[in-house]
Amino acid sequence: MSPKISPAVSFAGLATVFAAFFFAAGAPTPLLSLRQHEWQFSSGALSIAFSIYALGLLAALLIGGSLSDHVGRRPVMLAALYGELASMIVFLVAPTITWVIVARALQGLATGLATSAFSAAIAEQAPAHLKKLAGGLAGASVAGGLGVGALLTGAAVQFTPDANTLVFTILAGVMVLAIVFVSLTAETAAKRPGVLRSLTPRLGLPGSVRGEFAAGIPVHIAGWMFPAFFLGLSPVMLRLQFTLDGGLVAGFTAFLGPFAAAISNFVFNQHPARRSTLVGTSLTLLGTIAVLLGISALWLPAVWIGAALGGIGFGASFGGQLRLIAPHVQPHQRASVFSGIYTVAYLAFGIPVIIAGQLVPVLGLVPTLQWYAAAVIAVAIPAILIQMARFRLDITPTPSPA
Repeated sequence: MSPKISPAVSFAGLATVFAAFFFAAGAPTPLLSLRQHEWQFSSGALSIAFSIYALGLLAALLIGGSLSDHVGRRPVMLAALYGELASMIVFLVAPTITWVIVARALQGLATGLATSAFSAAIAEQAPAHLKKLAGGLAGASVAGGLGVGALLTGAAVQFTPDANTLVFTILAGVMVLAIVFVSLTAETAAKRPGVLRSLTPRLGLPGSVRGEFAAGIPVHIAGWMFPAFFLGLSPVMLRLQFTLDGGLVAGFTAFLGPFAAAISNFVFNQHPARRSTLVGTSLTLLGTIAVLLGISALWLPAVWIGAALGGIGFGASFGGQLRLIAPHVQPHQRASVFSGIYTVAYLAFGIPVIIAGQLVPVLGLVPTLQWYAAAVIAVAIPAILIQMARFRLDITPTPSPA
């Protein structure tokens, strides 16, 4: 039997490996802008290269989201890591945007497969005094990894002669080390029958959460469209609207929102869930307005302020929505309910960017970005009104039976 490492070390290591998936997902943002300049492909192709990741992630999450409940956490985590390693190699050698799109699709599938298995394993390996931290740590790994990946890759673009080779060689090496590490962790889930049945996507919602789920849909759409704008569209915005080609400014602009979301995930976790959702969606609205003003007035600091405000709002609102629903879901219902939440989230993360990319040649860059921001605002306003109404319901005492 192979030696196993302690649960405490496994907890920290698995959280780090999970963050590496999203570090790798954020890394292509500055590189895609560089490749567009070098290879001269369209904005539509750029948006597909970004969004295919979210769609691949969603497909893997829906099909394989509960797979680790049946075959164990470790086999699924290792399969995801091998898939991620393959995508890093394709990124490394890709000669055209078509191969970059293939790499992004592989990356999305691998990350989707990893999401539920790593989230569960992190919670199960957490020491007793860190159990409450585990959920927040998994969420922060997602947002923080995306932001830091974009920032450091942007610095590589700015200061090194071949950022693509440097970044994806390092990330491939990280995945190899992660495979070794995960192989040495203890299995935390017993095998159960029903593997094939678990591959059927299930989006059923118990009656106890249907109202809250429906009320949260506009929150998720506005929240997830916001970071998608910065990770998918900000590089072309910086180059064409602000005439800034530097990798560092592209990485920093993409970094602000996700990093702010990671921090706010921990801060707002200490506040009531409804209040977090309401405040977070309001900050997403304010952030989007600031971004819209910055784009229209050619004032980049307003875009950065908006990125930070909206990022804080995204982290608060999404975390708040999860906390509103989780207490009303039985253990056997979790996979289907959270698959439903992530279906809304990743469709909002991917589809609008694809549409925007196709509209740029028709409407022009600035009008397309303005319409994108207007769409976020149009969804955020009713989301706030709905959450305000539900907040009043929450504090209205239920009359006692006569």
